[in-house]
Amino acid sequence: MTNFKDLEKRKCVPCEGGIESLKKDAAEKFLSKLNKDWKITDDYKKIYKEFKTKNHYEIISIVNMIAWISHTEDHHPEITFHYNTAKVTYYTYAINGLSENDFICAAKIDYFIKI
Repeated sequence: MTNFKDLEKRKCVPCEGGIESLKKDAAEKFLSKLNKDWKITDDYKKIYKEFKTKNHYEIISIVNMIAWISHTEDHHPEITFHYNTAKVTYYTYAINGLSENDFICAAKIDYFIKI
């Protein structure tokens, strides 16, 4: 049984393939536990969130926070950023789709944005 609670308190589990990506129902359930700004791609293989700040310094702070989470969880997203905008996209490369790890990292981003 999948645990959908307290994602921000959980740790990512290394994934080297050999498992199936999350099905649509599970992905939607996990997505419902995140901030409403997280979106899922039409093929249910990726989640993403876009950020907009007042200036470059603030967006760099967000990117650095995401980099810290990525490093500590050993689960790395795609990040693009410009002067005051950024987009972070999570998916699990080894399974070419979504895993619980993607939602754990997204929940940690939500947690740190709140404080």
